Amino acid sequence: MSDRSPVLELNAITKTFPGVNALQDVAMTVFPGEVHTLLGENGAGKSTLLKIMFGVQPADSGEIRIDGEPARFAQPADAMRAGIAMVHQELNLVPQMTAVQNVVLGRERTTAGVIDWAEARRRARESLARLGFDARADVPVRQLSVAHQQMVELARALSVDARIIIMDEPTASLTTQESERLFRIIEGLRTAGKAIIYVSHRLKEVLELSDRITVLRDGRLVASRTRAEVTGEPDLIRLMVGRDLAAIGVPPSAKPAGEEILRVANICRPGVLHDVSLTLRRGEIVGMAGMVGAGRTELARVIFGADRASSGTIHVAGKPAAIRTPGDAIAAGIALLTEDRKHQSLVLGMTTASNATLLKPPTRFGFLDRRRQNTMTEDVLRPLNTKMRAEMVVGKLSGGTQQKVVLGRWLLSDSEIFIFDEPTRGIDVGAKGEIHTLMRDLADQGKAILMISSDLPEVLGMSDRVLVMRRGRIVAELPREDATEEAVVHHAAAE
Repeated sequence: MSDRSPVLELNAITKTFPGVNALQDVAMTVFPGEVHTLLGENGAGKSTLLKIMFGVQPADSGEIRIDGEPARFAQPADAMRAGIAMVHQELNLVPQMTAVQNVVLGRERTTAGVIDWAEARRRARESLARLGFDARADVPVRQLSVAHQQMVELARALSVDARIIIMDEPTASLTTQESERLFRIIEGLRTAGKAIIYVSHRLKEVLELSDRITVLRDGRLVASRTRAEVTGEPDLIRLMVGRDLAAIGVPPSAKPAGEEILRVANICRPGVLHDVSLTLRRGEIVGMAGMVGAGRTELARVIFGADRASSGTIHVAGKPAAIRTPGDAIAAGIALLTEDRKHQSLVLGMTTASNATLLKPPTRFGFLDRRRQNTMTEDVLRPLNTKMRAEMVVGKLSGGTQQKVVLGRWLLSDSEIFIFDEPTRGIDVGAKGEIHTLMRDLADQGKAILMISSDLPEVLGMSDRVLVMRRGRIVAELPREDATEEAVVHHAAAE
């Protein structure tokens, strides 16, 4: 890269929040035609640095340079005018607007003050087509799956002729095939001379894509290396967390599974689920794999009472369960960790303690007992190695810590059946290992776990059995010893 001038330079960037030193003297240089990955655990400062790059928040000190010239971004519009686009990890879409409207939002072309919607649809559909978008583009995006919403977010960035494209966990909700399509698009952008700032916790894709890798730890720059200087995933993990970590997954339980605790029989939901049946036994983790749109999340929502089935039955501990609402599911001992924790599981403006005890707030003489609430929260989260206080606002926590708060809430609810929908989406390798260990601990305690994940190595590494869904049906059930990547993909993608 030495024969080219950098398109973006960050020098001595520092940012402090009350009680937290988020960034300290961080430097980063990005060249045209490269994929520059920003790596680090949750809480390392990646999100804060991205927000400063994109004008969402200012640095306390330090300098940004574009093409060698100082730049100041008071708002995202300033960054966009400087040629920077961003694909956000937490979706930044207007849910009531269509995919087409979201893609061109803020950049609609007008004639005599009237938006040219024909031209807008053409531009938006071109960007969506590059991603293989196969959902309706004319319905509100709130009706789309998280993966399709992620594609809309990416299409919006691609529709701008930006020179610097920030991608924050763009594959978090994508299947292997969809991720490969994205990688081909990134390769095309790189060939065209675009600079890609890439953030991902999936180390395999980091090694596949990156030209250079910058690692943050606790708000400080740890290393900036070319891909050739990195020996492999263990090298990256040591840089990120300062220690070695075990491979994805945990060993299977030495104890056989116990009695059946959940039976789902012949569940149907028109256009979504078709005659779906499954069982869960105490002490086992059952993984559920499939392509986006296969119906996995939709099945979880029916079991939890968030959506209604048109037919079928659910039995809990051998007894029929009339689950019409999430309240019915909670009363039956069923917990659901949703894939979209920020919008479906957390009240972002409330404290960690308020979120963790939302289902069972402690009271004394009819009033909320805040001291006991804080103690309960700290006790349940202590084994999860969280670096936070009970009174911290949950919206300001890292993604991994937020997921642990949701987990803590369900641990306080005394649930017996846990449905984990994308439990480690957007979470760093350290927090991922802790959540994996917790899941196995829960199974060893006799809980039953249904784990939905688009991360195939996670499914294979964690599951005692693997169920494969395709087009609203369970098409295969594989014991752990037969569940290979080839077998799962074959069943998930077969016509």
